[in-house]
Amino acid sequence: MISKILSLCTAFCVAAYLPVAAQTRPASQTEQPNIILIFSDDAGYHDFGFQGARDILTPNLDALARRGVRFTRGYVTDATCGPSRAGLLTGRYQQKFGYQEINVPGFMSPNSKFLGDDMGVPLSQTTMAELLKTRGYRTAMYGKWHLGNADRFHPLSRGFDEFYGFRGGDRSYFAYRAGDASVARDKLMERGFGKLEEPSRYLTDQLGDEAADFIDRNAERPFFIYLAFNAPHTPMEATDEDLARFPSLTGKRKTYAAMMLSMDRAIGTVMASLKKHGLSDNTIVVFTNDNGGPTDKNGSINWPLAGTKSNHLEGGIRVPFLLSWPARLPEGIVYDRPVSTMDLLPTFFAAAGGDTSVLRNVDGSNIIPFIGDAGSAPPHRYLFWKKDVRAAVLDGEWKLIRFADRPAQLFNLARDEGEQRDLAARFPHRVLALFKRLHEWELTQQRPLWTLDQQFEEYDTDRMDRYRKPALDAYTTPWDWKADGTTDQSE
Repeated sequence: MISKILSLCTAFCVAAYLPVAAQTRPASQTEQPNIILIFSDDAGYHDFGFQGARDILTPNLDALARRGVRFTRGYVTDATCGPSRAGLLTGRYQQKFGYQEINVPGFMSPNSKFLGDDMGVPLSQTTMAELLKTRGYRTAMYGKWHLGNADRFHPLSRGFDEFYGFRGGDRSYFAYRAGDASVARDKLMERGFGKLEEPSRYLTDQLGDEAADFIDRNAERPFFIYLAFNAPHTPMEATDEDLARFPSLTGKRKTYAAMMLSMDRAIGTVMASLKKHGLSDNTIVVFTNDNGGPTDKNGSINWPLAGTKSNHLEGGIRVPFLLSWPARLPEGIVYDRPVSTMDLLPTFFAAAGGDTSVLRNVDGSNIIPFIGDAGSAPPHRYLFWKKDVRAAVLDGEWKLIRFADRPAQLFNLARDEGEQRDLAARFPHRVLALFKRLHEWELTQQRPLWTLDQQFEEYDTDRMDRYRKPALDAYTTPWDWKADGTTDQSE
């Protein structure tokens, strides 16, 4: 009965989202690519071989970077877990449906409209899994959900055919003891709907095995996998074997490195399954992360960016971002225009043969046509972020940040990637123009359906200031700014 209700809910939501013509399955699916979206949790921007790290080992992801496209300016829609995932799976700014805040039971303002298990993506919103099912895809989700604990928000009601994961925001990487009443329900692993099943091995490895098994069982039809690792989010837990690989590291950084290695190994398991079935070329594989690394929590590094998770400096919102599709895209491309995780929904839908013109209210863009076309306009003129009073707007190389406890600041990221030099006083007209653009965007939003207790604004501000300056200062060259806000290119 439950499965029938969930199927009816999915069908109703998608029918309300798309015209009837867009719901027909294509006559031939032989050319449709498989799609795998891999999402890590709280990884640092720097902490991958393809990003320049030397103490973190990510050979499988490094190979993926060489095989596909590396986006140097990939952004998430929020600097925290839940809202970022809401923007990812809906292709929209999550503020437009009231999902402005992270949803952490016990930390919210009692004045919120919804609390506890009721904090989730509204059923009026359509996910990329629901859209891909209209194109004939078999869909699966493995790992961290964090988009609502109530049954009505369950992955099987949001377009996924299979699920093995947990509903909340974090959990142990090892199995909980059966019957342990101290463990919250949203931390328990669940197979399908309601069947509790703790992992039989280190969780990150098992998630890779689950995804590989799904490929084995669905190799003859187009499929979509959303593989959402909780690694390297706290708690800081790793196997002794992985810890032993990093004898020169200590403390959180050592455990973090071991957790990253296990995630990369699990990704290698998935890639090996694709190769075994001859699916590597016509499978889109995307790897990215949910927000900037929380350096104080897990030892991650966001260099050369300033800031961390939960703030709007680049270190909070810019993330590692890879896309591979060998059948369609050449290897070794570096794309330096801003893209967003909300672009993945229309990108996947278009790749599956869908007509993106029928996507109503989607803020993302299909980024495939932009890749390799250096002369084209960027996918977005502006990108926006907002959490309560704090907000930011990106206009090409210019970025305005609005703070709660100080005047707004203006940065030119082309010359100051680490956001160390505030140019607001030098270019007041640009500040005013971006303020107005930000306000126009804010007028399109709904009021938050829930909000954190206000005291946590102080925590986020303190964290930002603590990691405001990058670990290494690569920004010592003096500038010669012209009156119009451009730079002297003779430097």
